[in-house]
Amino acid sequence: MNYTDYAKRIRAHAQVADVSEYGRVTEGDQDYPLFRLVVPGERWLVITSGFHGEEPAGPLTLAQHFPAVAAYAVERGVGLRVYPCINPSGFEAGTRYNRSGEKPNNDFLRYEIAPGEWVGELNVARPFLRWALYDGGPKETRAIRSELARYAAPAAALDIHQDDYLGGASTYAYTFGDKAAYRPLVEASAKHVAVVRSQKVDDHSFADADGLIEYHDGSVTDWYSRQGVPYTAALETTTPTPRDVCDAVNLIWIRGFIDLVARGG
Repeated sequence: MNYTDYAKRIRAHAQVADVSEYGRVTEGDQDYPLFRLVVPGERWLVITSGFHGEEPAGPLTLAQHFPAVAAYAVERGVGLRVYPCINPSGFEAGTRYNRSGEKPNNDFLRYEIAPGEWVGELNVARPFLRWALYDGGPKETRAIRSELARYAAPAAALDIHQDDYLGGASTYAYTFGDKAAYRPLVEASAKHVAVVRSQKVDDHSFADADGLIEYHDGSVTDWYSRQGVPYTAALETTTPTPRDVCDAVNLIWIRGFIDLVARGG
């Protein structure tokens, strides 16, 4: 999708949210605004989407269904800070990374595994000395990281992705915290599409019987988990999954996370 058209759709939500820019990125001769949508509330949910450009479902769900999402949150006193399309040049081109070939996503923090030895991901369960907020990475990651670091940690954080590697229509999620909170969302999603259960999804990750994975990968989800945010997840639907099904699953998790925030604790 042309990002200018997408931006118009996002700006149209000014009727139900405070729509503003937290930054801009430039690729070639094109300038891309980076949007935040804010709905005030007592406790906060952060939603991020569109780190990878060939994973359009999250940005499109938010563009189409945000008024309903905002209304659901307002009814429950939940505040929203939503960042619908973090990698706009990749989204426009349909490419995983931005037009410069940089890789937004896993550059929020680093782990010191030995004195002076830092890694971005813990591919296996291992002890580490400390973690630290990372100040490098692609411009899109730097922009969203600086934006999010301005605020106190939210009550919950949901990052919406898609899986471009597994074949067929399916869903699973990377999560931290009590898995019991996520199982109802998985089972509700299973009414729309198959859940990847007890299966390897890539070289480092294996979904458990609930379709959930815990993996410290330096992402925004990992960063929030290290800050003690009780509910953090990166939701995946596969790219062959029909658009309406992706919408249904994304909305199940968005509403579910709003409910978790509303309940508190």
